[in-house]
Amino acid sequence: MIPNLAPDIALAGRLFDELRERSFDGVGVTREAYGPGEAMAHEVLRREGERLGLEVSSDFARNLYVTLPGTNRAAKRVLLGSHLDSVPQGGNFDGAAGVLAGLAALAGMRAAGFQPSHDVTVVALRAEEAGAWFPTSYPGSRAALGRLRPEELTVRRRDNGHTLEDMLAAAGGDPEAIRRGAKVIGPENTAAYLELHIEQGPVLDAEAIPVGVVTGIPGSRRLRHGHVQGEYSHSGAVPRRFRRDAAIAAAELAFRLDQFWGELERHGQTLVCTFCELATGSQAGFTKIAGEVDFSLDVRSIERSRCDLVFDELNRLIEEISAHRGVTFRLGPETSSLPALMDGAVVAALQNAATALNITHRTMPSGGGHDAAAFAQAGVPAGMLFVRNQNGSHNPHEAMRMEDFALAAAVLTRFAATFGA
Repeated sequence: MIPNLAPDIALAGRLFDELRERSFDGVGVTREAYGPGEAMAHEVLRREGERLGLEVSSDFARNLYVTLPGTNRAAKRVLLGSHLDSVPQGGNFDGAAGVLAGLAALAGMRAAGFQPSHDVTVVALRAEEAGAWFPTSYPGSRAALGRLRPEELTVRRRDNGHTLEDMLAAAGGDPEAIRRGAKVIGPENTAAYLELHIEQGPVLDAEAIPVGVVTGIPGSRRLRHGHVQGEYSHSGAVPRRFRRDAAIAAAELAFRLDQFWGELERHGQTLVCTFCELATGSQAGFTKIAGEVDFSLDVRSIERSRCDLVFDELNRLIEEISAHRGVTFRLGPETSSLPALMDGAVVAALQNAATALNITHRTMPSGGGHDAAAFAQAGVPAGMLFVRNQNGSHNPHEAMRMEDFALAAAVLTRFAATFGA
């Protein structure tokens, strides 16, 4: 038993309020990756870590570490963390909840006079929301893990055109360390990485369950620049049989692929399939048959084979629709990511912690990508906790309840104190 060990939820609440006030953009919050907003949030964490008497340091990628030393400094540490950047006009909890839950756990241990057997470190990882700022994934965590490729330093931030290398150097980082393949985190020095995060979908809220234990993070197959080429013509003068309507062809593809997704779900195949963009070309007009449509497609699953099934059907449908509608599909380059399963021992320890605390929970896959995937793929045992959240994420209306956060943070605290001990 661990007497009097509870996370400092009042501290987390105060810091949530400060982060919101200092990064409010008039609509939501904006904490730009490798920019002033993210830097401000990192300084808040540094300040509070020092105030608590914890060890504070940063690495060559400007990830920030706040450590409560264990009785055995040579033992593998437990990392608790997430990110502090946001999408433009986003919500206040996505990312920050994981960092502040970790800090609340360390503050609670300090208040109880508890010293774990191993170091427990809160890490604030840089630029997790890279998709909104840079065309790369998890640059902060992958840099720390020694897995960020040097050529990725040349990618440019979407809003200002500066390279990742430029932004990292301006933030006080060391791009040359990335070129040398430097690393600070790996399975040789880390027993586990645990990331608490708001659920980005409605499952926990719909089922009235406050906490989720994540089993895996999906991989993806994506088309960002799909195109349907038909023929522009007069909307009143061309009978149906003569039309090469790109809009109808694109709509048919989206509808029939959605039907196929439904069939897979009915057979127990869990995945998501999203036409994120469907747009007629610049020549479109009210009295025209659409001659062009651009689209993007995002297919995700924790089982890569399920993404492959969707793409097999996509190619079959394209051939069929092209033949009977007289259009041409160009899919453009494909991007993809590998799924990442959470570590079985970490998942079991989280379930045991929730059960010991009488906290209702369920296991579930993640829908979105998270830094935990980078850790798992680097061989570090990884796990995630979801907190019930209202109104989704990546929008100003995130509405995580502090009582749910407190329950998830309690599970995190117990895990950090006991895992591997």
